[in-house]
Amino acid sequence: MNTTTLFKMQKALDSHIESQHGLENEDLFDRKVLSLLVEIGELANETRCFKFWSVKPASERDVILEEFVDGVHFILSLGIECGFEDLETIMQSQLDEFDATKQFLAIYEYAQEFRNSRSKEDYVQLFQGYLKLAQLLGLNEDQIEQAYIKKNEVNYDRQQKGY
Repeated sequence: MNTTTLFKMQKALDSHIESQHGLENEDLFDRKVLSLLVEIGELANETRCFKFWSVKPASERDVILEEFVDGVHFILSLGIECGFEDLETIMQSQLDEFDATKQFLAIYEYAQEFRNSRSKEDYVQLFQGYLKLAQLLGLNEDQIEQAYIKKNEVNYDRQQKGY
């Protein structure tokens, strides 16, 4: 995935939010990690991949895609926070034998590893793991990029309306 444009868009949104809320001098790293974890949970809830007790199907693809890109926003924001926005591409790694439930759990682990280390290596692992989840959910890079751009505009609108 070519991330150059996405990082630029996220950096502008982050700057706008931080300025709007007087957060320019705040360390937001842990809040962003927690935000990412919450968004991952919301995505899992929409996929219903872990709900062995229920026969209700997953949410519509558009809902899952929107929840997925909410996570992309926070992954990008964390990369910016750590100075990794120079990563031009994030390569999707090969799918393992993981199912969606196991991939969600792996992403939680990757997020915690990155939180502890703040290393570029762990950041790339987190981002790649998240993109691997996209593959498992049937989402492709073009869909993700277009949905990200659309949601970025929504996020700006929300800030203008006092979200």
